[in-house]
Amino acid sequence: MFFWRLFDWKNELKKISFANRAIIQIANPRLIYFFIFVAFVCFIYTNELLKTRLGNVFLIGISIFWLGRTIEQFIFLRVKNRMINILTFIFAIGTILFALPVIL
Repeated sequence: MFFWRLFDWKNELKKISFANRAIIQIANPRLIYFFIFVAFVCFIYTNELLKTRLGNVFLIGISIFWLGRTIEQFIFLRVKNRMINILTFIFAIGTILFALPVIL
């Protein structure tokens, strides 16, 4: 939710094409919505996630999402930057947190 400030998008996005700027600005709030929705499902429907096949598939799917995101950090953001390293760590934790309930 803080990417706009954190990465100075107000100024940085002016440097790219109109279409790319629009895509980033559309994708960011959609991803925020998705993450809030996933958090809602995890906190409100905990038993269903843990005890049903659909719930387990959902958890594994989100875990794979975070695993893919972690791998993409190394492919597209090969930058030695403290904030990027923190984000990579958070993505790796997301992979584990969503897979752990299914594995255990």
